[in-house]
Amino acid sequence: MTAAPDKAEAGRIVARARSRAGIPWSRLAEVIDKPLVWTVAALLGKHPVPAGDARVIGELLDLDDEVLEALRLQPYRTADPAVSTDPTIYRFHEALHVYGEAVKELIHEEFGDGIMSAINFTMTVARRPDPGGDRVVVTFDGKFLPYQW
Repeated sequence: MTAAPDKAEAGRIVARARSRAGIPWSRLAEVIDKPLVWTVAALLGKHPVPAGDARVIGELLDLDDEVLEALRLQPYRTADPAVSTDPTIYRFHEALHVYGEAVKELIHEEFGDGIMSAINFTMTVARRPDPGGDRVVVTFDGKFLPYQW
């Protein structure tokens, strides 16, 4: 008997099933009415997926109950001890830990096989007023560099 998948393995199963079905991440986000980047991160195992949403995704991608159970679990979000403990810098590491795989998936889906340049790159930091408290808006703007074989 094989062991039930953990969250990370469930995420890999979802990614493969999505690819096989030819369904874009944006469609998955649309059918569960959730933000795109949150959806990709959650389906890759970085957030717990609500039971109803997991069921909808499971039906669309023909996933078994054990995968859906793993998607519903609360993930472990542990800090790498090598990461800086400065709160501002750590939050960037945390955001990339939670959303990095989702961003990577979305870049590949939109642009193909390649990377965002950190050489041909600009970054802006801005304040956006918000009734719930001002927001920090960080924009990474890098040239897409396709892998060339």
